[in-house]
Amino acid sequence: MLNKGCSKEELFSFFSQKKSEDTDPSLILSSMCTIPHPVAVRAHSMFMETNLGDPGLFPGTASLEKLLIRRLGTLFHHKEAGGYATSGGTESNIQALRLAKVMKAEVDYPNIVVPESAHFSFRKASDLLCLEMRTVPPGRDFRMDAQNAAEQIDRNTVCLVGIAGTTEYGMVDPIADLAKIADEHDVFFHVDAAFGGLVIPFLEKPIPFDFALPGVTTIAVDPHKMGMSTIPSGCLLTREPDMLQTLNIDTPYLSVKQEFTLSGTRPGAPVVGALAVLDYLGVEGMEAIVAGCMKNTKRLIAGMETFGIPRVATPDVNVATFSCSKVPGPWKVSWTRQGHLRIVCMPHVHSTTIEAFLKDIGEINA
Repeated sequence: MLNKGCSKEELFSFFSQKKSEDTDPSLILSSMCTIPHPVAVRAHSMFMETNLGDPGLFPGTASLEKLLIRRLGTLFHHKEAGGYATSGGTESNIQALRLAKVMKAEVDYPNIVVPESAHFSFRKASDLLCLEMRTVPPGRDFRMDAQNAAEQIDRNTVCLVGIAGTTEYGMVDPIADLAKIADEHDVFFHVDAAFGGLVIPFLEKPIPFDFALPGVTTIAVDPHKMGMSTIPSGCLLTREPDMLQTLNIDTPYLSVKQEFTLSGTRPGAPVVGALAVLDYLGVEGMEAIVAGCMKNTKRLIAGMETFGIPRVATPDVNVATFSCSKVPGPWKVSWTRQGHLRIVCMPHVHSTTIEAFLKDIGEINA
């Protein structure tokens, strides 16, 4: 720390220099986050000082969190759903598994059954919660094999997990089949829809994945992804409104005397940012955003295949993968565990960006 503070001019000149070292967002084709919507930024700035970890001090902000959960619950066919705003999919997944374990506290050696394609947060959660993680290999379509999953379930299974919009291949697991299996085995069923939760409902032909399926217990969704909120903004929703109360611990010196959340301090700003985008755009606006992203995804796939670069899978959401080993700079892409090129067509990845990328990759694959 400096002995004497510097001027604002010096400080922000230094920050500007460091910001310039970050990657230009228009070149980022690998991220599931995007540039926040202007209404999210404005809402965020209005609520910068709010802390939902002590909600009695910020009742207005706390009411907006409840409204956000109600909006998402309604979108997921259950307006009475419970839940709260998390820091993102990792926290939501940890909390879902924590809840599943507590609800089967009589099990001495608990295990969970997850698809091999599951986000790495499930490994973190398993380590933290001392859970055996049983992974199910995908079928040829890169979706979880439901029958294989059923065979992994035993009396010690506390949770079955399905993914609605896989991180690597953009696929939706057979959630309807998995929900039936979970219901038949009386097993907690968590759907990780961190990415797909704000894509699938707005597709021309939505794929069943939410509380409309009786076996679904909890859903994770991240407004800071396709919801275009400021970071960090996630949500965990529960079928039973009071289910999370099972996780309560005493908080005697706060304005509320018990809390079930994982984080203590919780910023209200990104929560309001998430609500702002949903209410500003509405269903029609979100449908237009998703339609644009899906159109760009299809155009990317068609363009790549014109150059002889085949798709690996036909995605359910706006993630495209290819059998391709070489990509020109300065584009920032990523690669799956199986070595496939992976591109996410987020709202900031405009059609002009897709055409520029295709032009560049066409030149090195001519």
